[in-house]
Amino acid sequence: MATIYKILVLNIGSITTKVAFFENHHLKVQEIIGYDPQQVGSIIHYMDQFHLRRRGIVNLLEKHRIALSDFHMIASRGGLTAPIDSGVYLVDERMCDDLRSGKYGQHPTNLGPLIAHDLARQTGIRAVIVDSPSTDEYHPLARVSGIPEIRRKSAFHALNQKAAARKAADEMGISYEACNMIVAHLGGGITVGAHRKGRVIDSTIGLGEGPMTPERAGNLPTVDLLRSLESGRFSLSDLRRRITSRGGLIAYLGTNDVSRVEAKIQGGDETAVLILQAMAYQIAKDIGAMSTVLRGRVDAIVLTGGLANSSRLTAWISERIGFIAPVKVYPGENEMHALARGALRVLSGTESVEHYNPPSHR
Repeated sequence: MATIYKILVLNIGSITTKVAFFENHHLKVQEIIGYDPQQVGSIIHYMDQFHLRRRGIVNLLEKHRIALSDFHMIASRGGLTAPIDSGVYLVDERMCDDLRSGKYGQHPTNLGPLIAHDLARQTGIRAVIVDSPSTDEYHPLARVSGIPEIRRKSAFHALNQKAAARKAADEMGISYEACNMIVAHLGGGITVGAHRKGRVIDSTIGLGEGPMTPERAGNLPTVDLLRSLESGRFSLSDLRRRITSRGGLIAYLGTNDVSRVEAKIQGGDETAVLILQAMAYQIAKDIGAMSTVLRGRVDAIVLTGGLANSSRLTAWISERIGFIAPVKVYPGENEMHALARGALRVLSGTESVEHYNPPSHR
C-alpha cells in the first residue's frame, strides 16, 4: 500500500492567509483567512503580524479538528531571501534570520516560512519553501542592463511559472529538465520567463519591466518618464504609484478587472478593444523576445495565471506567437498545489531538499 503523506500548505499575502491540507496530491481542505486592510495596516511593521497570522492558522486547524502532529511536512510560499536556485529548501534558522531582518526585501510573505518553521518545530517535522520568489537562475548576459550601476535582478512568478512548465512537460511526456519553454504568468503582475532545461535563464521583471498589466505600467519610454518627473507633472511618489498600481488597464479604462473590460468590448467600446489588444500585443512581443533567448528552440509556450481565463486575451496572444511553438493555456494560479507537489517530491524521495546557504553564510 502506498504511503499517504499529509502536508500543510501556507501562502501568506498582504491581507490574506491561504491554508490548505493535502494528502499526497489530493486537496482535502482549503480556506482563505481574510484580514481587514485597516487591521493589518494599523500594524506598522508586518513582522508584528506574526502572532495574528499564526493564531489564524492554528484556529483554522482546530476548527477542522486537525492536529499539527498529523502532518509529515509544512510547505510555505517563500519570502524575500538572498537569491537562490529553484527547488525545495529547508526552512532553517539562517533563512529565518534573513527573513526577520528584511535585508533582502520587506513583504508580508516573509512571515510564511517563519510561521511554518515555528509550527514544524513543535512536532519535529520539516518546514520547506518551494520555488521561492527569490529564485535566481539568470544567465550572466541577462544581468546586464545598459548602465553599470543598475543590474537586472531576477523577480518573477517562479512558483506558478515552474508549476505550469512542469504540467506542460508532463503532458508532452518529457522531463521539465529536458525541454525549453516560454511561460507567461498573466495576473495583476505579468512576467514572461525563458525556461531552459529546468532553469529560468531570463525573465521580464514583475515591477517596472515587461508588458503593461491590469494595474502596472510595464515598460515605459525612459526619456519621457524623466521629463515627466523633471517637469513637476508628477511627484516621485505619484509616479511610483502610477507605475506600480495605477497604470495599465486601470489607467486607460478605469478598471483592473478584465471581465469588465470584456463587457465594455461587448458593448462596442472601441477604446477597450484597443487597450486590451495592446496588452496582448505587448505580452506577445515579450514572448517573441524570450524565443531569441532560447535561440528559437522552444518546445512549448505556456499561458497561465488568472488572466488566462480570458479566452479573448489568450486568443489574441496565441495568434501572434503560434508560429514559434505549440501554445498551452492553464488558467488560474496553482500555487497551493505546486507547494504540495514540491513537498511530496521530497517526502517520496524523488527530489532532495536543499539547504539555504547564501554567500553571507558560506
